[in-house]
Amino acid sequence: MPAPLLYTYRRCPYAMRARMALLQAGVAYQAHEVSLRDKPPAMLALSPKGTVPVLVLPSGAVLEQSLDIMRWAFEQTGDAGHWWARAQPPTNLALQQACDGPFKHHLDRYKYPQRFADAMTREHHFQQAVAVLLDPLEQLLHTQPQLGGASPCAADIGIFPFVRQFAAVDPERFKALPLPAVTAWLAAWLESGLFAEAMRKPAP
Repeated sequence: MPAPLLYTYRRCPYAMRARMALLQAGVAYQAHEVSLRDKPPAMLALSPKGTVPVLVLPSGAVLEQSLDIMRWAFEQTGDAGHWWARAQPPTNLALQQACDGPFKHHLDRYKYPQRFADAMTREHHFQQAVAVLLDPLEQLLHTQPQLGGASPCAADIGIFPFVRQFAAVDPERFKALPLPAVTAWLAAWLESGLFAEAMRKPAP
């Protein structure tokens, strides 16, 4: 049976977490790196929304949301290691919802203020991003090294790419935040083999 086809973009945090989940689950896939300025017609025919990731299964079914791709990946191995199951406690679900909702909203306006007609200042969005996700993330990681407890889970790789993106906007300012647990968690993920593998450029 052919491997599923993943339309992806290396720096997109949604695509990043999908790739990390597929790799962690040991699910082979074909990666098609997409040019955001010249999206392939085949992808648009399957997913008119035009955003990555998009996973085309051998059956022809299409998964258009990164969290759905993550769940599917872990289901293929019966969730060995309970990566998906350990992401489901209410605290982790609330952090994931905060990440994909208000945190992403403020992150975009902090990183790309020129793209938004927004009455709020860039500083406002920085402070709100810290408040809605990074502060509660710090509280949890202060008591355990990963969102999965002693070991990571799907929530870690679901949230990490977005915290990485936020930190990269102004690394020195991020380092100055009173978030030692988040900073250590982020550094560990940046140095992980899983992240390195997920960021490898696919063959043409």
